[in-house]
Amino acid sequence: MEMYLKGVSTRKVAAITERLCGRSFSSQLVSKLARELDEKLAAWRERPLEGEYPYLIVDARYEKVRVCGKVISQGILVCVGVSAEGKREILAVEIADSESQTTWSDLFRKLRRRGLSGVRAVSDDHEGIKAAPSRHLQGASWQRCQCHFVRNLLSLAPKGQKQDLHAELRAIFDAPDLKVARRFLAETVAKWENMRPEVAERLEEAQDDVLACFHFPAPHRRRIRTTNCAERLNEEIRRRTRVVRIFPNREAALRLITALCVEQSEEWETGRRYLDMSPLEEEAVEDNPAPARMAS
Repeated sequence: MEMYLKGVSTRKVAAITERLCGRSFSSQLVSKLARELDEKLAAWRERPLEGEYPYLIVDARYEKVRVCGKVISQGILVCVGVSAEGKREILAVEIADSESQTTWSDLFRKLRRRGLSGVRAVSDDHEGIKAAPSRHLQGASWQRCQCHFVRNLLSLAPKGQKQDLHAELRAIFDAPDLKVARRFLAETVAKWENMRPEVAERLEEAQDDVLACFHFPAPHRRRIRTTNCAERLNEEIRRRTRVVRIFPNREAALRLITALCVEQSEEWETGRRYLDMSPLEEEAVEDNPAPARMAS
């Protein structure tokens, strides 16, 4: 079972066990043993969430799955939360036909039912999720992934000017505060209006979404302004699912990916803090000072 969860195919598991143990374990038996994990994995996906998760980082990737005799792409939706203690935890793993607004809304609805609270910012790169936080997570803002935004915007610039645009975008995102960032952005928009109007228009339209992280403590911005955390997790999942190539059904895909997420989430929870949350706590105290006490 450990070999299976590490991404070894069921046929290779059968061959390895026969060579090492002198006993044949068919790929069908390995699959049967794997299905016995379903109850435990389902309980993990539905576990109650305790405490607050100020930051959510969500992402999606696709796997090939055989459905009704056809091989189709299925979306794997993953939600990573940063707890009030600064530790990362995988809160949700879902499989869906697509990553539409309805799909993400269903995911957030389930998270709230399980006790999700305290969310202040959601970081991702999918237009389908943009309206979901405001609907299901009152008070949370949406941060568009700056890495993906830069990549998309550079594709609109002439080849000889990509480097200049990249430097200008970096200056905006690395600005010390929101006021300076908006000033740099306005200067960049003015410069590109005549050179490449579509670049200026795209940058001006997206400014509120890509600069949302400036409303949070400076030490947290680099962590919440991109989906790099979730993407690295997806890279690890891809490394282990590559050997499968095509999952026989949705249940098999969800089973293996959930097991990998359980393993990674436990490693994060027992490891080092991802963020020092004290700046966020200090900011909350400043926004809501304690009432003055009258001397008796």
